Amino acid sequence: MTKVDEKYKVGQYYPTIGIECHVQLKTKTKLFGTASNEARDAEPNTLVDQVCFGMPGALPVLNAEAVRLAAKAAYALGTKPQKFSKFDRKHYFYPDLPKGYQISQYDQPIILDGSITIHLDDNSIKTIHITRAHMEEDAGKSTHPSGADYSLVDLNRAGTPLLEIVSEPEIHNSAEAKAYAKELWLRMKYAGVSDVDLYHGNMRFDVNVSVSKDPNKFGTRSETKNLNSFKSVERAVDYEIKRQIELLEKGQEVVQETRGWLDDKQKTVSQRSKEDAHDYRYFPDPDIPPVVLDDEYLAEIEKDLPIMPDEWREKLQGCELDRQLIETLLEFQVEASTDFLSLLAAEKTTAKTYANWIVNVETPFMREHTGLVFSSESRQKAYVGVNKLVIEGKLSSNGVNSLLIKLFQMEVPCEDVEAVAEELGLIQMNDSGVLEKIVEQVIADNPKPAEDVKGGEMKAIGYLVGQVMKLSQGKANPAEAQKILRAKLGV
Repeated sequence: MTKVDEKYKVGQYYPTIGIECHVQLKTKTKLFGTASNEARDAEPNTLVDQVCFGMPGALPVLNAEAVRLAAKAAYALGTKPQKFSKFDRKHYFYPDLPKGYQISQYDQPIILDGSITIHLDDNSIKTIHITRAHMEEDAGKSTHPSGADYSLVDLNRAGTPLLEIVSEPEIHNSAEAKAYAKELWLRMKYAGVSDVDLYHGNMRFDVNVSVSKDPNKFGTRSETKNLNSFKSVERAVDYEIKRQIELLEKGQEVVQETRGWLDDKQKTVSQRSKEDAHDYRYFPDPDIPPVVLDDEYLAEIEKDLPIMPDEWREKLQGCELDRQLIETLLEFQVEASTDFLSLLAAEKTTAKTYANWIVNVETPFMREHTGLVFSSESRQKAYVGVNKLVIEGKLSSNGVNSLLIKLFQMEVPCEDVEAVAEELGLIQMNDSGVLEKIVEQVIADNPKPAEDVKGGEMKAIGYLVGQVMKLSQGKANPAEAQKILRAKLGV
């Protein structure tokens, strides 16, 4: 191991963290059978076939699309797929694993090496290396009804294709662990290899934590399983570091074990002793031939890889957007991001305006209306048209949201944004003669605030502008109203 830097020291101890991430590949069917891999919230034991149940004589057939997605993930992790990989049997016995073994990859996985560059809140960056990533099938799910003397097994999840990504133990605090998990999520999302839906378990994190007084040695590690949010990764790491240090300070030993995270209690609990590789009795699966990938196949996959988060960061930084806004765009706008740069190129001086509209108006609206499709052409015409009205003083900042939402709902790109704004009653009053008369009326009706402004009490001008807006039924341009007020009051 590399010596742990002093800056990570907690009391007298150096924490070390490694993360294993299970990514569910978005195939139509399972890894070795014909059962569906697409339905959510299906009735228990309905997405199954003879392979899921481990029926005698049922032979596995490898899903070609799962191999393609795993190979694509290799490029997203900054490396290349292995041209030769093979499947092995990993033996362990649980009620939700009917065969008594899991088909996985052991000594020759589809991915070796790779790296993730993480971006921390203090604007620093750090590279975390990937040890390996291997394909495997998921097990089923056991539930234990409260107060009952039985357990229930659901095999809908059995056979789901997974890619397990294993980091090097180069993470040393909870902030780095959280940033790594999020960046890995972004990479898999942008590469299109998984739906990465944390809530439904499309991506799960297993966090290995150890502490040691010697910066050159690992301590005894615990593994906290199946974390499904970035916040739980962060909190589980903090809890385990604190728990292990407290044990060692009392003269007790840290047990190598598997632990679970109780989100409601914000703590980890022991589940079972942790096995080592030799306990699983790995051997090559005799029913599945090795996976052999040629150069032509790999070239096609690499060509198909979309723009990845780091490249988008570089492009968006060139548009003078701040880091936090860029990270928010990356997190929520995979679909919009592909045409976002062309939008900025056309109106680069308003890049921040467009970015804020995407994050604060479009994204929340589209989340609530998942059936709507907002095309690249529609976004270009809508944003440019709305911004033109704002620049011309015809549209207030309050009117922007209402107008954008109306444009999002249109089935075809809007050719006349101003006409839509007129229809909604959002166009501000720009007739200087009419506005001047309204200002004069407001001054006459509010002599004290008017005198306060003349006397240098500039806060009162905001009140007068508000009265102008009220009298004009919100159609006055507030900037123009203030300009006329100042001229009339001589300030």
